[in-house]
Formats: sequence, C-alpha cells, structure tokens
Amino acid sequence: MMTGTDNEPLVEDGGLTATQHRLTIWHKVTISIDSPKALTQPKKSDWRRYLQWILTPALAAVSGLILYYKGPWYGVATLYASLIATLLVRPGWRWFYIAAVTTPRDTVALFAYIRVLMFIKRHERKNLNIGDVFEANVARQPDKLAIVNEHANRVANVFHSHGYKKGDVVGLLLENRAEFVATWLGLSKIGVITPLINTNLRGASLQHSITVGQCTALIYGASFRSADLPAHVGLYQFNDEATQEIVASEGLSQGLAQQLNGLLETAAKDKVAAGASRADHHDKLVYIYTSGTTGLPKAAVITHSRYFFIAAGIHYTLGFKDQDVFYTPLPLYHTAGGVMSMGQALLFGSTVVVRKKFSASGYFSDCARFQCTVGQYIGEMARYILATPSAPHDRQHQVRMVFGNGLRPQIWPQFVERFGIKKVGEFYGATEGNANIMNNDSTVGAIGFVSRILPQIYPISIIKADPHTGEPLRNSKGLCERCEADEPGVFIGKIVRGNPCREFLGYVDQKASSKKVVHDVFSKGDMAFISGDLLVADERGYLYFKDRTGDTFRWKGENVSTSEVEAQLSNLAGYKDVIVYGVSVPNTEGRAGMAAIYDPAREVKVSQLGEELTKTLPNYARPQFLRFLRRIDLTGTFKLRKVELQQQGFNPELIEDELFYAQPNGVYAPLTLSAYERY
Repeated sequence: MMTGTDNEPLVEDGGLTATQHRLTIWHKVTISIDSPKALTQPKKSDWRRYLQWILTPALAAVSGLILYYKGPWYGVATLYASLIATLLVRPGWRWFYIAAVTTPRDTVALFAYIRVLMFIKRHERKNLNIGDVFEANVARQPDKLAIVNEHANRVANVFHSHGYKKGDVVGLLLENRAEFVATWLGLSKIGVITPLINTNLRGASLQHSITVGQCTALIYGASFRSADLPAHVGLYQFNDEATQEIVASEGLSQGLAQQLNGLLETAAKDKVAAGASRADHHDKLVYIYTSGTTGLPKAAVITHSRYFFIAAGIHYTLGFKDQDVFYTPLPLYHTAGGVMSMGQALLFGSTVVVRKKFSASGYFSDCARFQCTVGQYIGEMARYILATPSAPHDRQHQVRMVFGNGLRPQIWPQFVERFGIKKVGEFYGATEGNANIMNNDSTVGAIGFVSRILPQIYPISIIKADPHTGEPLRNSKGLCERCEADEPGVFIGKIVRGNPCREFLGYVDQKASSKKVVHDVFSKGDMAFISGDLLVADERGYLYFKDRTGDTFRWKGENVSTSEVEAQLSNLAGYKDVIVYGVSVPNTEGRAGMAAIYDPAREVKVSQLGEELTKTLPNYARPQFLRFLRRIDLTGTFKLRKVELQQQGFNPELIEDELFYAQPNGVYAPLTLSAYERY
C-alpha cells in the first residue's frame, strides 16, 4: 500500500469555474424528465395470444401424426420446426435478437459470478477470515511491504492484553492512511468488531455514531482530540506522525486517553499472542455507516463473508488483475474505498495507493506518479476532474480502467475521451443491501444489467411502486408486480438466508433494518431488500438510475426527476455543484422546482443560464427559483444534502444567499422581499 502525501482540501480546485471547459450538452443521450420513451417490446395483443392457444396444440398434433406415419426422423424434424415456429410467436422473434446481442455480456458475467461463488465457498469451507487470507498473501509475496500486517499484529496484541475479546466493539476515528486498515484488521484478528466512523462528524452526530455502534472503546487520531469525544468509553489516541509530540485530549482529564503509539512500540509484531480469540468466516467484521443524507447515520453490518463477496465480486466481474495498482482518494470508512479498493490488497495482494483527501487536479497526476492502472471515483468526482484545466498528465498515465458509481451519462463520453480511459466499470448497490449490480461492458449511463435470457440466476427485480414514497404497488392478490421494459420502478433484491450473495444483514439497529425489508413480494412468505431507488431497464436488460424515491416533484401535472435536472443544470453552470428540489408555493398545486447552485464567486450569468435552460429542459422541468450558495455541505462520499435547503424554501427574509425567480416570460429576476410577498 502507498499513501499520497499531499494534504489538499476536499475539492481544492474542483473546477467549478464557469469559464473553464464549459460543456456542450451531449445530445446523443436522450433523458426523459417524466417518463422514459418506450424503445421496444410492446405488450402482446389479443390476436397473438389467440394464435398461441391455437398454434401450440395444432403443431403438436401435426408433429405426432408425422411421427406416426413417416417415422422418427421426420417426426423429430417436424417437432424442431414446430418449436421454432412457437418461439417466433412466443416470446417472439425479438427474443432471439436480444439473446444474440446480450449473450456475450451475460456469459462474461455468468463466469465471473461462478468464480465469486467458488471463491467464497472455498474460504467458507476452511472457515477463513480476512486476516487469514491477508497473512497468506503476505507469505506469498515476501518482497512487498508488510507494514500493514506488522501494525495489525501489534494492535491485536495490545488490545488482547487489555482484555478485549471476540464480540467486543472498538470504534475507529482516523483519517485515510495505511494504519487505518491495519488497525481494524488487527482488531479483527482477535474477533473485535470495528465501527468505521465518518471523520467529518462532530457533536451529536459523532456521539450518535459511537452510541448506535455500541462502542466500548474508541481509537482516534490526535487531530480529532477536540471533537467532543465521549468520556464513558475507553479512549486510545493515535498520533498522526511518529515524531508528533504526545498531547492530551482537549476537554478530557490528563491521562484519561491512553497513548496508543507507545503501547504499539512494545507489542509483538510477528504474530498474535497465543490464546487470543479469532473470528470465524461469518462473524461480524466492521460496521460501515450510511452517509446520513436524510437523517442520522445508521451502522450497517459487514461480516467477513460479506467483505469477501463485495471485494471478490467487483474483482472478477470487472476483470481486475492481481498485478493492478489501484488508486483511491475515497474515505476508507466507506464501502467504496475501504472494501472495494482495499479488498484488492487484502484478498488478492494488489497494491493500493491511498490519498488523504480527494483533489481534482491531483487525480491523474497521482495516477501517473504511482503508475496506477485502475482508478476509483464516486459521486461527482468525475465532474470535478473534468472541470480542471488540461494538463500533460491527462494522457500520460497507465490507467486502463476507472470504476465507481455516479458517472453521469451527460459527461461520460467526454471524460473517457479526454483522459484516454478504455473501460468504465459502473456499479450500484447499498452497503447494507443485497441488490448489487455492475456494468461490465462500458455501456454509457448504465449502472448494471440483468440478464434477459436467464433472469433467475441473479434474483434482482424492478417492481412497480409509488414514485414519491417508494411504497410497492400490489395487485389483487396482494403481491408485487415486475415492471416492463422502460417502466421505472423500485429496485429490490431477493433475500435468501445463509447465502452471502443474497443475505440481508441490515443495521445494528434492528428496527431500522426492518424498514428495508418488503414481504410477500412475488409469493406469500418471500422477502426482499428494497433499495428505495427508482431504476429503469431497457429491453436488453441494462439498468439506469432514475431517482431516489422522494427526489421527484410534480409541477404542472408532470413528474420531474431532480437528478436529471441536476445533471443538465450542472453542465450549463460549468460543472458546479447543483441541488434541485421541489418547494411548496402558496395557492398552487404541486411543488415548484428550485435549484441551489454552489457559486461563491458568482461566476454564473443568470440571463445566459435562463436562455440555455429554455433550450434544454421542458417548461415544467425548469427551476422556478434559483439560489446561489456561498457554501455547500457534502457527505464523505460526495453526496449533496438537500433536506435543509428544501425546508428553507425561497423566503428572502430567512436566506442570505442570492435568490432569483422565473418570470412568466422565462427570464430570471432577483427575488426581492416585495416580489416574494406577491407569492
């Protein structure tokens, strides 16, 4: 593992400048605001259904007569011809075309899925945990740096000597660095569970994460000593630098927090002490918290077997190589960086380059510097990188693939063209969920796919649901119904107990877990994880993200997708951060669209933006209100928080930011107090 040394701000130069690299909207990608355009696959008409009823028994009878009078060879030939004729009617000739064009994709995915299952089964049979596999990789590659394993053993021995044992919970609050992984890995060697706490949290949110994770102790970096740490748990302070002077935690009595560095120096590094408990394959490994975009974070349970599945799943599906060098600037306390990327080092012996904080300008220069072959992104990072000025390292690197989630189709072609990326692996899935999919063939905009030929192999579905609440719609039998091609619905994954690929482990809080499970889906008694996200599938089975339930609003009789408006508006505003939401307008039905644009330097020209929006979006989808933010709040995975903005509405008495409203002619005018009172 290597670690980037530059400590730059989160989006130090995110390229949010209107004059730099203004994007001409990619007109080849058609995005529907209210409902996707039907591509093919109309419902069967009555004549086709009647033809099936008549044709099938008729052909069977003819085949039987020929078999009786002409002999077996004629009968078999007639039966084969009858089968082809039947298939041309049901499911129709189009099925053969779809099967032909999707078979290569499905075959690659099927073999990858089989390899994942074999990988997991092999480790399950031997009852191996993450530490066991990593130590085996260390032994096979003695020439690679083993600082992680040595540090992990020291951590295991320190906490074992302090009486911690299997099933205990010790939280970790530490920035991106090699010791982050080594710390939770060391704790796992003695069966201790480690909640990975978001380093951006303070105050009540931090206290909540420690409490909901049921921590009995906390390891924290010295830079977090003033973060209002609780006094009711055991505290272990880790100094960020080996030469850093030991300091007491502010607000805590002298000596209350133990200095972990000194304890580690005297602990054995070669192996874990005899008599220490070990974790089994299905034991809990870490807790990973949700981003908390709509409330306080929830602690999702990650077992050793679940870690194996996530890391191995993306490894085989996207064709990673053990010799690859991975680059991740993502926080290691989340699944994307901490499992998908770090899992390649722990389970497959690959090299992972970790950066302390994401830098848009430093992304590809880092990749070139460390000779990385695979880069990781998430959320809006690709947009930030694309917005930076051109530089020699745009192409002078060895990155053959980037993978992540959130690369919007509006900028996908420009991103791969500018930086010379041969393959994009887009994935979709929730940390706590079992509905995980991947796009393995770089289809622009797709977040994954489901086989149209053998959909039963990987039991995921899109079901009909209320687009605003996400509540499944049920038929007269009380069961859910699958969506047709190009019909948006909620994405679900069937729950199968004991199957690491289909299990739903949920959260530490069982009450919160129950809200993510839907019962009686396609038959009485079955269960599924419900994602809460609206997806749509085309006729080839490619899946596209449409919106999160609740992230749509209805205006002028039309449903508007906030994510689609955000994508278009961000492009027109020079890749700036944009948040779109619906706000209530007195004496008006529905909700009007409002867009908050992060533009502290006020570079966006409102008049020009209004003209472009008129050309780009239908009237009902254009934001009726604009708000230019002076600051913005992002989660650790670069997701935008919109709940507070939506609650504030567009009242100029309560908002200090600059506000505009759309006049009847479509031109935006300043929203003054007098104009507001007219509403």
